[in-house]
Amino acid sequence: MSISIVARRYAKAVLEIGVELGQLDGIVDEMAAFASAWETSPELRNVIENPLVAHAAKKAVINDVAERIGASSTTRHTVLLLVDRRRARSLPYLAQTLRELADARKGLLRAEVTTAAPLSDTYYARLEAQLEKMTGKRVVVERRTDPMLIAGVVTRIGNRILDGSLRTRLQSLRDALMPTGA
Repeated sequence: MSISIVARRYAKAVLEIGVELGQLDGIVDEMAAFASAWETSPELRNVIENPLVAHAAKKAVINDVAERIGASSTTRHTVLLLVDRRRARSLPYLAQTLRELADARKGLLRAEVTTAAPLSDTYYARLEAQLEKMTGKRVVVERRTDPMLIAGVVTRIGNRILDGSLRTRLQSLRDALMPTGA
């Protein structure tokens, strides 16, 4: 079974539990913190995925991480369940899917806006208003910078990408001017 399918199933279950307990936003944030720890710590991944490490030691590591991030028992038990079932690798996907499901439940869209340099808050507010008008939903803009863009803005909303970067325009111009067989 693919990691994304596993992550979706777990995310739906965690969403239901979070709604039932009235702790959905906290659980979403805690799962994101666990996923971040997983992605940024090769040591954590090695301990959890190594079959030579005792299961009790793996649980102790997860409990330690949960304590450090202040995770609720729901989040802690979810991650321990993933470890028990050897599905810890799906943690980042679960966290992302859980956030998407929670956002959809609230009628919220997240837009990832990448610019070459930081822009003013007024620009982001205008962009957010324009995106809300375009999608008909409330939009939260997540800001990123990438100097490789040279100039312009790349906006990603779900599967849709609006690329207004100079890098892409120059690439398109080069592709149009250069023969493909050369």
